[in-house]
Amino acid sequence: MDFRGKKYERGSNWSDPEVVELLQLWADESVQMELESCLRNQHVFNRIAEVLREKGIHRTGDQCREKIKKMKLEYRRIKDNNKTPRGGRTWKFYEVMDRVLTSRPSLSYSSLSGSMVSQQALQGSMVENYHHHFAPSALPFGHSQHPELMEIKCEEVDSDEHCLTPEPPLSMSYQQGSPEEHEMERAFLDRAQNDSPISRVEIPIETSVSPSGFSEPNVASSSRIHSVGPRPGFSTLHRLRKKRKGQRVKDPLDDLLLKTLTSQRAMEERFLQMEERRLQRDMEVEERRMQLEQRRFELEREHEFRMFNVFAQMLSILKQSNSSSSSSAALPRGLDFIQVLSDIAGMGGGGGLQEVRAMQVGRPLSERRTDMYSFCNPGEFQSSPFLSARGNIANLFRGSTEEGYKAYHADKYDEDKNPNGIINFGTSENKLCFDLMSKRLTQSDMNLMEPPLLQYPDWKGHMFLREEVARFLTYYCKAPAPLKAENVIVLNGCGSLFSALATVLCDPGEAVLIATPFYGGITQSLFLYGNVKLVYAYLDSKITGTSTRPFQLTVDKLEKALQDARSEGVGVKALILLNPQNPLGDIYSLSELRDYLEFAKRHELHVIVDEIYMLSVFDESATFHSVLGMDRLPDPQRTHVMWGISKDFAVSGIRFGTLYTENQDVANAVASLCYFHGVCGLVQYKVAQLLRDRDWINQVYLRANHARLKAAHTYVTDELKTLGVPFLNRNAGFFVWIDFRKYLRTGTFEEEMLLWRRFLDNKVLLSCGKAFECSEPGWFRIIFADKTHRLQLGMQRIRRVLEEREHEILCEDKDQPCQSDQDGKADSTDEVIFVSRHQEPGSTGGSNLGDLIGLLQQQMRSSDWLLKNTAEQFAQEKPEIYDVFSKLVGKQ
Repeated sequence: MDFRGKKYERGSNWSDPEVVELLQLWADESVQMELESCLRNQHVFNRIAEVLREKGIHRTGDQCREKIKKMKLEYRRIKDNNKTPRGGRTWKFYEVMDRVLTSRPSLSYSSLSGSMVSQQALQGSMVENYHHHFAPSALPFGHSQHPELMEIKCEEVDSDEHCLTPEPPLSMSYQQGSPEEHEMERAFLDRAQNDSPISRVEIPIETSVSPSGFSEPNVASSSRIHSVGPRPGFSTLHRLRKKRKGQRVKDPLDDLLLKTLTSQRAMEERFLQMEERRLQRDMEVEERRMQLEQRRFELEREHEFRMFNVFAQMLSILKQSNSSSSSSAALPRGLDFIQVLSDIAGMGGGGGLQEVRAMQVGRPLSERRTDMYSFCNPGEFQSSPFLSARGNIANLFRGSTEEGYKAYHADKYDEDKNPNGIINFGTSENKLCFDLMSKRLTQSDMNLMEPPLLQYPDWKGHMFLREEVARFLTYYCKAPAPLKAENVIVLNGCGSLFSALATVLCDPGEAVLIATPFYGGITQSLFLYGNVKLVYAYLDSKITGTSTRPFQLTVDKLEKALQDARSEGVGVKALILLNPQNPLGDIYSLSELRDYLEFAKRHELHVIVDEIYMLSVFDESATFHSVLGMDRLPDPQRTHVMWGISKDFAVSGIRFGTLYTENQDVANAVASLCYFHGVCGLVQYKVAQLLRDRDWINQVYLRANHARLKAAHTYVTDELKTLGVPFLNRNAGFFVWIDFRKYLRTGTFEEEMLLWRRFLDNKVLLSCGKAFECSEPGWFRIIFADKTHRLQLGMQRIRRVLEEREHEILCEDKDQPCQSDQDGKADSTDEVIFVSRHQEPGSTGGSNLGDLIGLLQQQMRSSDWLLKNTAEQFAQEKPEIYDVFSKLVGKQ
């Protein structure tokens, strides 16, 4: 720890970091050797004080020596009171003091030769068991410190578990006595050498190796001396030493050996337990891999069956067409399958929608737009005498989202306080980057207090912020020319922007065109303030017409929805585009954006483009294209782009949104409403500082954010694949659009709400398709931008609900035959593959060739089956069948 630049007072009180630095220097092996080998050690502590002074800790050598002395007294007091390991471990520095004092190189002077003998022989090998890898400190002494002595725990330890590492042995050295005692010992030994036979016998010292790996020469020599016999005069010398030293440990080597063997046995048992757990984990991983392989094999077999079934239906239709000379859907005679397959990419047919979609289309358009009863419970609808009609509507404007959020806030999950609470997978928030954002927003450059920040600003926003937003959007939207600050308006969130734009672009009762499914909060933003309704362009999961992917938005679908609305006298003034799309995760290409804008220009519609997930495209294979990055806008005066920091910068609690429009009339009208939706000056300054730090955004934040989003998305999608649940595999946003239709008993929104409440009862909050105005019941949105432990627990709860639901449906299917309401359910895990229930070839009256071609086209795109099963491979594996097939084709 570096204390440079910090002044500490030279008092007698030591802080924990200072004590840690002192112990690290004092525990060094060279320091201990020097302290033990010299009578006066003041110069040693003076050098320790010098090193501490270089680190910013201003202490004298006397203060360091007194502190070490006090810590030794405290250690001996705890040691003598027999409070270890329970009592001693409550002192935070007990373990390091124990290691230093029990493994220090004790030095003694032999009474025979007067030479200095180190008693490290027994302790050296034991100290090796404590080694950990720490970088040695830069010390002015000749030796490097023991790494194990540097492991100092400054927190309080309350655990009662016994450490499996053996304690270092007690010091085996004898203390040096007085000169008179040495003279007396020499006299006894000289007399004993003349009379004792041991003086004429050479005693070999055998060295044995203990089970833990260290040598025991003292054990062997001690046992050999006892076997030879007692020495004359030894008893008198023994009594003298006993009188001088008091009671001593009779045989400490036995205790050392016992502790070593006990520790070795405990470590071997621990190793065996860890090995068993490792083998068990390997078995679980292998079992999981086998399950995935089995599931993949089953999916491939089902895929083959569907493709051959589609081919059979196509053949049946062709046969019927030829026999009845019908030319509406027939192919010319003599056209072989090779040409049919080559033309599939350019062909497609129409198809009917689901029963629910048909019911929606059959309703009057005024009822298909914003329906009050879809946002409130009619049974609870009671008019309040204190509210206006608009106030009563606002009071009751709620749906499944409000019900779920109310339950979530009343029983919120907390890992420590409420582990059985509700996990929120319904709110689109990024919870992966709090550490990065909290660190950046608390840096010194964020704290500024000036008078303009505390006064009324320009309602469009402070000019320094608008200029920074213009530069930011120019860079990340890849605009062909620098964007202008006067075209930027700042509000407190994109929800306020939707409300303001709907109010200034539409009159009450008029409508805005939007494709479903879409983020449900837009309905509330438009309807509550401006009484502006929505006209839906329904997207469905079935691949028909010119569609190439599920829920694809096309100009034809926009044209149909617009014409239906105008035929009923509804005025449509604007089109809303979400890019990336919420909840689908689709990213529109430049050609698609250009087609949508050209469509709006033809019909004189304003285009509101929401790009709030612009920087949340977490896969390099996907490329985001902003409307502001186009070389030329078809109608710049009617194109308005919004963006905010709540999603891309994981700060949904900071309400900030910005609008860029070249139409100054629209900008001024929206700015007048900023009086109600303004952003405080301090927040504007922080946002400007954040957007200005381009290096941090590119090098630190975006890299970490994209990596974390990708890892979380991979985990959730892998779990869905294991469950065999279809989903849309996209690479933008925080969400996955999941198909739970096979878990519905009937294809109704009532059944969807039952499944949604089933998830909520099992403590996991999802968003159902009805909240996004999806036309097909059974689709759900799950948020994956969350911490790993919450994702794991949430997916476990979802798995439990689905398994229970599947078991219930299977039990019911045993009693009654399978109905046709399962049509259109997806059954792939890599990409959603939508297949209607196939009819037998002899009963294809309800199908047409265009539907089957579009279906086969999607089957071929969603699998590599044709790549794996080529004609050449089939000819090698089954040559007889291939020859028969070739002869049949040659006859055509």
